[in-house]
Amino acid sequence: MASLLEKVQTLISANLHSLVDNALKANSMAVIDQYIRDVDNNLDALEDAAATVGGQVKTLQRKRDEYAKQMAELDKNIDMFLTQNKEDLARAAQAKLNSVKDLYETFQGQLERQEREYKSLLDARLKLQAKLTTIRQQREEMAALLELAKAKEITTRAIRSLDDLAGVGDVDVARMADSIRSRLDKASAEAEIRASNLDQQMDEALGRGQLDAQLEERKRRLGIGQG
Repeated sequence: MASLLEKVQTLISANLHSLVDNALKANSMAVIDQYIRDVDNNLDALEDAAATVGGQVKTLQRKRDEYAKQMAELDKNIDMFLTQNKEDLARAAQAKLNSVKDLYETFQGQLERQEREYKSLLDARLKLQAKLTTIRQQREEMAALLELAKAKEITTRAIRSLDDLAGVGDVDVARMADSIRSRLDKASAEAEIRASNLDQQMDEALGRGQLDAQLEERKRRLGIGQG
């Protein structure tokens, strides 16, 4: 279980801005898609582990409550035996009470440990889900940025070709090259504006995702919206 939580913590602490930058530099969505796959796989593992530990918690609670009931019954019987001057029965009941109390304390200690582990798994699941929601919201914007980057590279190559064409010495050809270059410059500027807007949207959404995760964590602590 510890190794699973370590893997999950690594995914939770991943810098999404860095993932975006790496995707853009590599001109590929592969790093983003791999992160999403890793999160999906570990979410499944977290849910399975949480279900297992949650079941163990319920089992331990039931056994602890059974021993608590036995303790209460034995405690009552001891008082009854003493008032009836049946010390032998009272002594036997006290011995059994001591044994049951030891079992109760053992199960209570196990229950507390399992409850802490269950809480850790649920917290990790909540944080990882928030991270996944944020990166998925950004995937389309990142794909659009990559398309803009590719278009800009094509524009740059076209402008270089026009520069070569403008140098042939023909006035009409040079005029045509200038006209096309102006259109390409405008298209390039429009692409930069769109890219800037997408960058801003990503920054806002990434920030919003972090805020949402913090609010969800606070709501979980306050017991708001839990079934």
